[in-house]
Amino acid sequence: MEKTSLTALAREQLKIAQAGAGGRSAKTVYGGHEHVLRQTLITLIAGHRLDEHDSPGEATVHVLQGRVLLAAGDVGWEGSPGDLLIVPDARHSLEALEDSAVLLTVAKRI
Repeated sequence: MEKTSLTALAREQLKIAQAGAGGRSAKTVYGGHEHVLRQTLITLIAGHRLDEHDSPGEATVHVLQGRVLLAAGDVGWEGSPGDLLIVPDARHSLEALEDSAVLLTVAKRI
């Protein structure tokens, strides 16, 4: 059994994102290439984004800190702490409206 503090990890990853030119950081919390389920903590500094990309499979974004905008085409969903956003099965992007930390959970396609 393992335990991870998402709060502490978010704080650590936000410092990394703030120090880097890209304004973002990510760390796998659970899973990986050999697993179907993968959870990744992603931090984005306000104004930075993950550009539009294909859906990785069934996925959710749990907002831990800050505010984000998940957009697919002309439709967008804003998320704040505690919100769970369902990632659409379409090309989408994620933008930080404030310094943010999210937990991306993906069940990748086999």
